[in-house]
Amino acid sequence: MMVSDPIADMLTKIRNAGRAKHASCKVKGSKIKKAILDIMKDEGFITDVQEVKERSFTDYEVFLKYDDSKKSVIREIAKVSKPGRRVYIQSSEVKPFKSNLGVTILSTSKGVMTNKKASKLNIGGEVICSIS
Repeated sequence: MMVSDPIADMLTKIRNAGRAKHASCKVKGSKIKKAILDIMKDEGFITDVQEVKERSFTDYEVFLKYDDSKKSVIREIAKVSKPGRRVYIQSSEVKPFKSNLGVTILSTSKGVMTNKKASKLNIGGEVICSIS
């Protein structure tokens, strides 16, 4: 089945796996998805990402992170820029997300990065998603 927005599909799989209290979930692979997953790991929203090779396809096994009360550390995850409505921000519009309790992931001319890094580099770009 063809997915119209693969990044939104990945975020939905992660959200649903967290709500169902699964240890991990498998998502289809791409370079931008790998960059987003690496940021999520660096920011502490997931524990690990492993590459799974199947024939000529690459998938990623995403290991979810839970707190002491067995709740997913990802409280909210949402796709901002969608195929029908792209959302871009300038460097002056990059600001902290929810009082620094979460991150916004941007696709910039310097690669995929968080709002914090984009603010330091003084660059804007397309807002991919927000996670808290």
